[in-house]
Amino acid sequence: MARHLSLALLGTLALAPCAFAQDAGTSSASGKHVAIVGGVALNNPTGNADINGARTNLDGEAVGTLGASWFINDNIAIEGWGASKAGYRMTTANGKVGSVDAQPYALSGQYHFGSPDKTVRPFVGLGYYQMNYDNESAQAGAALAGQRIGVETAQGPMATVGADLNLGEHWFARGDVRYLHGNSDLSVNGVKAGEVKANPVVVGVGIGTRW
Repeated sequence: MARHLSLALLGTLALAPCAFAQDAGTSSASGKHVAIVGGVALNNPTGNADINGARTNLDGEAVGTLGASWFINDNIAIEGWGASKAGYRMTTANGKVGSVDAQPYALSGQYHFGSPDKTVRPFVGLGYYQMNYDNESAQAGAALAGQRIGVETAQGPMATVGADLNLGEHWFARGDVRYLHGNSDLSVNGVKAGEVKANPVVVGVGIGTRW
């Protein structure tokens, strides 16, 4: 994990020359370096799970989110982000076959366009995430009933696009979309039986403060 986090940080720092060129070397004209954002989001898998060759659909749900950013200057930021657990339902044409809880957390670099005093500031980001799975269970009466399901941690790249709406000197509203790409091995009774290819899109809104 440390190797991946280091690569994410290096990717962030690689954006610095562009920002410094635009800002003419100014570290922070606004004087604000920290931003905290809390919100809600829809964690919606775009992929599916394969169990013993059978395709299983995944359904997500709404979650709470929290992010903290350190602004190197007025445009470049490093963000730590996470969400509460989302219950993924696994279903087939015959109904629900099981469920699993999924909880992501991530580290990414972001570039915020324009000056801090702009009313609307779009931003983009790229980083690394991990998705922890737990509370795996088989649906009673379904094909996997009575069997033990396990899903390994997913990890991979995360891309973000969003925008901040300034509400005052210290407050802003945020809307963002995050795409998390990565697969996980799925086992039944300790033996690999397929993969979970959730690849969720997380669409969120929130309120933030900066200082």
